[in-house]
Amino acid sequence: MDQVAYLDVVVAQTGALAAAARTAGPDVTVPATPEWTMAKLVKHCGTTHRWARAVVETGTFANPGELDLGLPDAEAEYPDWIESGAAALVATMRAADPDAPTWSWGNDPHNRFWSRRMAHETSIHRWDAESATGEQAAVDAALAVDGIDERLEHLVPSMNFNAAGAGVLHGAGETAHLHCTDADGEWVLRFDPDGFTFTREHAKGDVAVRGPASDLLLYLVGRGPLDALDVHGDAGVLDAHAAIRFF
Repeated sequence: MDQVAYLDVVVAQTGALAAAARTAGPDVTVPATPEWTMAKLVKHCGTTHRWARAVVETGTFANPGELDLGLPDAEAEYPDWIESGAAALVATMRAADPDAPTWSWGNDPHNRFWSRRMAHETSIHRWDAESATGEQAAVDAALAVDGIDERLEHLVPSMNFNAAGAGVLHGAGETAHLHCTDADGEWVLRFDPDGFTFTREHAKGDVAVRGPASDLLLYLVGRGPLDALDVHGDAGVLDAHAAIRFF
């Protein structure tokens, strides 16, 4: 996927998220993220959009707590607010060179990191929001495969940035094989004494996890349950390295 495709995802997924928020109302608890009401979920995602825009505009780290969010007083207006923020983010990023250097917390310090990150951030939170409406659509398979790639590529720096501690991914050489059943996507995860690594290949692991790309992605970001997937081998590897599901 390229920057244009990612930004199209941001627009479409923000619209779907806002629609779910309007349907459910601001005070409902979001089943997928029960620590949040719908208003808190929308505020979180909309703030993240504005943060990413500020980073791309300046090329440097922006403190989210210092941004002028323009947040409405009435939580019922949050869906309009998130849509306007996403539109501003997309306009800024369409005008930006995707290869231009900028600050990021991941392994790719370029503007393209943020278009990709915001596509997946918004898609997952759209899924969260729709859990409150009873009309929860799967993540598109191609987008989900890219989301798994992005997740694994930036897993260690994301844990370090969020103070979760990437050291919890160390192991004694255990391996896990992930295999999409509806799209071209296979990965082997390795938990070595020196840390976590992965390759994109078909190979036997201590445990194999198979299923639709959407279900695999949702599992990896701490949403979908393991029992939605086919698991073969030593499931204890997944229990021992549950930190891969940090989001």
